[in-house]
Amino acid sequence: MSRYVPARHYISFGVVALALAGFSGYLALSWTQALIPTFLFLLTAGSLITLALRPPIKVFDSHFEIGRRIIPWQDVRRVDRTGWISPLAVRLTFFDDETMLVVYPGEVDCCKHLLRTFRQMSTSALIDGIPYRQYWGELLGPSESKQMTPPRFRVLRPEDEEEVERLYFLLKTVGHIDPASSGPRGTGPRNPADES
Repeated sequence: MSRYVPARHYISFGVVALALAGFSGYLALSWTQALIPTFLFLLTAGSLITLALRPPIKVFDSHFEIGRRIIPWQDVRRVDRTGWISPLAVRLTFFDDETMLVVYPGEVDCCKHLLRTFRQMSTSALIDGIPYRQYWGELLGPSESKQMTPPRFRVLRPEDEEEVERLYFLLKTVGHIDPASSGPRGTGPRNPADES
């Protein structure tokens, strides 16, 4: 089981925004235009504290839990990423066309890991509109595999390639590469035992 809890800095930033709202409210007693930042700081503090108090997300092999709600992985039909990474916002669509926006206010690395977990565990889902097996590269038909040619890497320099081709041609015409008998077959040094 993996447990994803909200990052601590959300509560800290929320408290700071609440303190700034209090200070702006104090200034608004003598200067009414300070009500605008007071309202904005209150809105920011409320959003940050709401994110900090979200229930943890627990991930199991067969399901995941958000608060008291238990959702089996097989019920997930779509996993669509939004533009938000931290906090992470992922739209899930279930088998009955119900949609759910999962918001996880965590560290950036934890958000990326949770997004990858959602994508990996939802085996019967479309990942950002792409079928699961195609998204993870597990399904390549014979026509697709023929179209993908492996990349060619240069191993030798052009001069070395010419030398290898010259040696290959020499080996092909002579039958072997030997400095003592580099001429055509039969013209090398003779063995006296063969003559007797």
